[in-house]
Amino acid sequence: MPTMIFLNLPVRDLPRAMTFFKALGFAFNPQFTDDTAACLVIEEGSIHAMLVTHEKFATFTPKATTICDATRTTEVLIALSRESRGAVDDLVRKAVAAGGTLFRDPEDHGFMYGHAFQDPDGHVWEAFWMDPAAVQGN
Repeated sequence: MPTMIFLNLPVRDLPRAMTFFKALGFAFNPQFTDDTAACLVIEEGSIHAMLVTHEKFATFTPKATTICDATRTTEVLIALSRESRGAVDDLVRKAVAAGGTLFRDPEDHGFMYGHAFQDPDGHVWEAFWMDPAAVQGN
């Protein structure tokens, strides 16, 4: 079995979070989705984000469960590669149209281009494109 990533993100309103990510073109795995969590498929078979209600998230750790307010503090930056500069801008445009907010202006470094948004819970998603020639041979 290949290594898979399941990123757990606390969300205040699970149906709203699911609607947001569906508007961006993502799907959910119904096998791992219920009223307390939803399995967002980022890359089929390898990368997923578990959108988890605050109550359910609190059961995942024995630590004090103060969940940070991601609209006010940065808990994580999630970077997703896209196949082109246009796909970067398209994802950010869809995110804003679906209720997300811009996190920062686009950054163009020539060989790499990026733009970022916050989802309705404040988690930061950085979409980026990198010229394949810039990473060949590494």
